[in-house]
Amino acid sequence: MSRKRKTENLTSPCYTILCLSALLFILSFHPASANQQEDLENLRERISKMQSEIAKTSESKTEAADALRASEKAISDSSRKIAELTARQHEADSKLHDLQSQQRQLNDRISRQQAMLSELLYQQYIGGKHEYLKLLLDNQDPDKAARDLQYFSYIARSRANLLADMRDNLDQLGKISEQAKAQSEALAALRSEQAAQKTKLEQDQRDRQQVLGRISKQLSQQHHEITRLQHDENRLSKIVSKIAEILSKPKHKSVLRNETLPDNRFDGKPFEQLMGKLALPVKGVISNKFGTARPDSTVLWKGLFIKAHTGQPVKAIAAGQVVFADWLRGFGNIIIVDHGNAYMSLYGNNETLYKQVGDRIQGGETIAAVGSSGGNSDSGLYFELRHESHPLDPMKWLAKK
Repeated sequence: MSRKRKTENLTSPCYTILCLSALLFILSFHPASANQQEDLENLRERISKMQSEIAKTSESKTEAADALRASEKAISDSSRKIAELTARQHEADSKLHDLQSQQRQLNDRISRQQAMLSELLYQQYIGGKHEYLKLLLDNQDPDKAARDLQYFSYIARSRANLLADMRDNLDQLGKISEQAKAQSEALAALRSEQAAQKTKLEQDQRDRQQVLGRISKQLSQQHHEITRLQHDENRLSKIVSKIAEILSKPKHKSVLRNETLPDNRFDGKPFEQLMGKLALPVKGVISNKFGTARPDSTVLWKGLFIKAHTGQPVKAIAAGQVVFADWLRGFGNIIIVDHGNAYMSLYGNNETLYKQVGDRIQGGETIAAVGSSGGNSDSGLYFELRHESHPLDPMKWLAKK
């Protein structure tokens, strides 16, 4: 709901009648104020609990998103390995094709060798050992007999070599076949394993996406609920404030105005010794209390807003060194002064910054000019005191009037 719509609801006749009725009832019977205050506290407790639940849900969403990213990365790695295995499979198929070609060539060679061996065996069978005996018993020329014997020895050696070559070829063929088969089976197993892993990872990814979707929906519902509760809190808080104002019956609104400005009388002293001695950095009306809730918000004030005219000088509350001087979202032109021992003062929503980072300044020295920068609707100065980054109540550091 837009700010304009909320304003129209708060200023509608029904809402006004409701508020007036509640106020009249409270005036006639005071204990109802305590009940509404109790309702407000319960509502704030529910908001705090809901904020904790949102934080837990957001953490769960982050964890689910991290798990989803891990799954997607694992799927990518698995797909890459499958692609590598596919390339290796292609190489193996090519090698297997070469091996099969070699196998065919070896088979052809073995077939020829078997034919030759068959021929030799046939010749041996036909001739047998009688040829040797004829050569020895016949009265032939000794030279011719020697030549014939040499021929038979050549045939015997050729047969032996042929048999040995055939055995080697058969052994090589067996090894090549086994090697190709083993490689093909191993790659097929790896490919199957990787495909199964990818399928599981993709299922995990779908499951995590569903979890992430449920968490996102839950988070959206929780944000919607806390928005509704905060609207209820704002309305009830305004009613309680109006009731408290009427019950107290103040004749005049209490206004805290600052009319004193800092000077350099405390320069040189440790900042922690200045509690109860300081003055605010600008003259004007203090419009809030430290630690109270900001208007239409559960965010608490961590400093003071001093309403002042644009252009008024902003004074340093004590001596120190500028450590930040720039524009900052929500604070506009802001200047931060380090006073030593982890004490700092912050001056925001300025129109002009007169000092820069590194400048050393004295107490009471003009460091900026009042403005309404940072989207502030009122002209003035936002002022904070901090120690070790923790906000301090500036009112406790002011000199008693």
